[in-house]
Amino acid sequence: MDTPEILLFASGDLRDSANKTCWPAQAELETALTNVVEARGRKLRRAHPFDAAAGHGFLSSQRAGMDAFAGIDPDAPLIVAEAVWQYSHHVLPGLMHHRGPILTVANWSGQWPGLVGMLNLNGSLTKAGVSYSTLWSETFEDDFFLDRFDEWLTSGSVTHDTSHVRAFDPTSPTPTQIDVAKNIAADILRKKVILGVFDEGCMGMYNAIVPDALMAPLGMFKERLSQSTLYYETTQVTDTEAETVLTWLENTGMRFHFGSDPATELTRDQVLDQCRMYIAACRLADDFGCEAIGIQYQQGLKDLLPASDLVEGMLNNDDRPPALTQSGAAIRPGRAIVHFNEVDECAGIDGILTNRVHRALGQPVETTLHDIRWGDQDRSGTVDDFVWVFEISGATPPAHHIDGWRGTESLRQPEMYFRLGGGTLKGIAKPGDIIWSRLFVEDDALCMDIGLGSVVALPDAETQRRSQATTPQWPIMHAVLHGVSRDQLMSRHKANHIQVAYAVSSKTARDAALTKASLATELGITVSWCGTPI
Repeated sequence: MDTPEILLFASGDLRDSANKTCWPAQAELETALTNVVEARGRKLRRAHPFDAAAGHGFLSSQRAGMDAFAGIDPDAPLIVAEAVWQYSHHVLPGLMHHRGPILTVANWSGQWPGLVGMLNLNGSLTKAGVSYSTLWSETFEDDFFLDRFDEWLTSGSVTHDTSHVRAFDPTSPTPTQIDVAKNIAADILRKKVILGVFDEGCMGMYNAIVPDALMAPLGMFKERLSQSTLYYETTQVTDTEAETVLTWLENTGMRFHFGSDPATELTRDQVLDQCRMYIAACRLADDFGCEAIGIQYQQGLKDLLPASDLVEGMLNNDDRPPALTQSGAAIRPGRAIVHFNEVDECAGIDGILTNRVHRALGQPVETTLHDIRWGDQDRSGTVDDFVWVFEISGATPPAHHIDGWRGTESLRQPEMYFRLGGGTLKGIAKPGDIIWSRLFVEDDALCMDIGLGSVVALPDAETQRRSQATTPQWPIMHAVLHGVSRDQLMSRHKANHIQVAYAVSSKTARDAALTKASLATELGITVSWCGTPI
């Protein structure tokens, strides 16, 4: 590229409370990038101004993004820089029509979810068929970043090592694993599966919407439900029913950090509303025959009810509070109702496949998505491997936590994101063998990356360091991915989310992963095995 000027875009949140709080981190990132660009004799120019009245320089709506792109040269090279969580649809329309080289960049920090925001945008661009390059750095002075940035300046693209990815060989599973997969696939295709979707497109996550035409060949279909329906059903749950759920939770040993100020503290009334929502969600899943449901919460429902996250974690656990129909019948007792956080339909499909496979194999069925929030070397020296911080505001089942329900606590959701509060479902993920995976849309086809990993135990001080570096109210998983480096995962992954499930041993984890890969292949999904060879 011989142009002297590079344009910079900063996609932000829809909530100005988040944009104002996170702006200093974004400003620091932009300064670092400016220094890198100017050192190479180029100029980095913001394509949209800092808004002094708003107190930040983010694009905070789709319209603002469209207006910013309308005023630029469509052939100009541009960088989308992210130090925060962002709504991809603020910039996606402009990027879809842009002809010049696109580079997405994030700071390597757990403070605000810049890495999560960039990965979501990358997945959305992949689904949209838009060519882009991507980079990340902690200091913006390291050779990994600078060498590849120079490559982008020269060629308009960046080369990454993706040698950890290989096409899944459908003959690699055992005959028994293939038979299990074929039987599950036949059952799904014969009886069909419904995913209850409480409003699509959460927080601009274009990559999380699976087109109906790609789901139908799998035997999976959406029941499109409104969050207003969930709100109404929540108001129909009695005080006694809500108290029964909360009493059940407290009797398990789960700890609630209650206070008295609902604006900044967790209150009993907030949690009781969450218990009402839990029963309402179970009833609607039962009414519509949904094998899985996804609650958006953002936007709309956040202005009516406390956060849905506690609800989602309860739903994803086989051992969960009883929920009864209006007539008093138990709703799927002792069985999880798969929930896909933030209406991520890719995670919903994956969760159903995981639940079916693990139940057939006698493995733990509890599954959840996590944000790929951040990662770091273990500073305690306990583990030599690079250790990821997987973390999500909701959906984590207590079966994943050390000491289960007894090792689970609930704190008020951060008011920056959750004005009406509500309790989290926080715990530390227990050590063990996991299967990780991700469904995504590429070239108008449904694809799956899958691999093996371990959750490791770290000293309390190291766990607290990592938690405090991110969002301490949320559950945390210390994950090591087998045969996949930090930069390999970042360069390949097509989503902000990653799906995880436990197995009882390394052998059964391998068996479950091969069976799920076989099932996905049987249903017509293009599967790639990532990491340590089978």
